[in-house]
Amino acid sequence: MKRLEANGFITGYRAIINPIKLGLDHVAFVEVKLLDTRDKALAAFNKGVMAIKEIEQCHMIAGGFDYLLKVRTQNITDYRYVMGAKISTLPHVSMTSTFVAMEAIKEGGFSK
Repeated sequence: MKRLEANGFITGYRAIINPIKLGLDHVAFVEVKLLDTRDKALAAFNKGVMAIKEIEQCHMIAGGFDYLLKVRTQNITDYRYVMGAKISTLPHVSMTSTFVAMEAIKEGGFSK
């Protein structure tokens, strides 16, 4: 283990919390298209994303949109608030498209 840590294969340890037990069982994936994709605009968007606790994951995408967000909330009402008051107001957001997950088949890391 020490050698794996020293060589950067193991980068840390964490507790894995069950979000369902916390009442956070509404998951939405959000495609985000930006008005501007220059470095300064991307940095501003990235910084804004880091401040929104409901955004569980954020990935920059090569394709028809710029980012894919995984957003976890208690319910659709909470999601609507997060979308309208937080995500839509992030710097340089031009368009979003939401996909609600009905069931998680696999989550969290590599298979055993």
